[in-house]
Amino acid sequence: MAVEVKEFLPITQRHEDLGLSDETVLRMYYHLLLSRRLDERCWVLQRQGRVPFHISGIAHEGIGVGAAYALRKGFDIVHPYYRDLALSIALGMKPVEFMLALYGKKGDPHSAARQMPSHFSLRHLNIIAGSSPVATQLPQAAGIALAEVLKQKLRPQLEAAGFRVSREMRVVLTSTGEGSTSEGDFHEALNWAGIYKLPLIVLVHNNQYAISVPVWKQMAVKRVADRAAAYGIHGAVCDGGNVLEVYQVVKEAVDRARAGEGTTLIEAVTYRWTPHSSDDDDRTYRTREEVEQGKLRDPLPRLRDYLYRRSLLTQRLEDELEERVRAEVDEAQRQAEEAPYPAPEEALAPVFATEDRSGWWGE
Repeated sequence: MAVEVKEFLPITQRHEDLGLSDETVLRMYYHLLLSRRLDERCWVLQRQGRVPFHISGIAHEGIGVGAAYALRKGFDIVHPYYRDLALSIALGMKPVEFMLALYGKKGDPHSAARQMPSHFSLRHLNIIAGSSPVATQLPQAAGIALAEVLKQKLRPQLEAAGFRVSREMRVVLTSTGEGSTSEGDFHEALNWAGIYKLPLIVLVHNNQYAISVPVWKQMAVKRVADRAAAYGIHGAVCDGGNVLEVYQVVKEAVDRARAGEGTTLIEAVTYRWTPHSSDDDDRTYRTREEVEQGKLRDPLPRLRDYLYRRSLLTQRLEDELEERVRAEVDEAQRQAEEAPYPAPEEALAPVFATEDRSGWWGE
């Protein structure tokens, strides 16, 4: 059994104590809800045969939304992984931008319909493109964080040469699943981060399964965060179903990184209660009883319960939010379905240059 939760766990933090306003915590709920309904719609579309593939972030929304609100949007840098739909939505990605990628249509801003869906890449939001092999984003994120350190170190020379360099350190957040921590890239990234005290946050979504392999078969230590000590970095564990706790832990890590105090490895504990992807049949390796128990970690009803207890959410407001979100998802689907597919002759356009604008090769 991979599930430790036995009953519904109410949120005990107070958002005011974390520096969050009433409006902000309601907006967090909206982003949780939008991500969930968009994700659910994508499952339906795949099962209907209207799109070929979907990999879900259901039950991961608390991690993504909590982390997004702890960052400075448009300033800090994010290198996500494939379950980061909620993180991307909370950072500013529009539902239609995801739907276009899901359908492989022209206008897909992530890869111009060349990548599988959930390979998030939005330059204007500082969301960096990832590749399909798991954990490759970790050393890349460490490299970006090293560049930030070097820019601060060389700021006087860069400014003298006419470059504009922020006087505040940008933080790099990268995320991955707990299964990916068994990859060599994980070790290389954290070793480098520890040596150079990089402004890096490695956010591990521990959803208990690496496809079909349970977490207890993946590592000998009890917690992923226990590995932080070996690299001389800070380690922390949080409840991935509690969006306020995720926010608190990630915000502390952001503040440490921005102050030059180095990297944090965060383990956000959740439970993956969908199959690994639309190509997986999870009935072959776990019971329905286990999945139902895992749903007790669901971040959506937990934040809803908190908002009702704090008199910030009413039935009328909840209904209005559901209607607003449904309309947004419907519109995103409509636009994606009506968008054309890319023309075949466009396939190589962003890969090979059709003319030399650099002057490198001469006339």
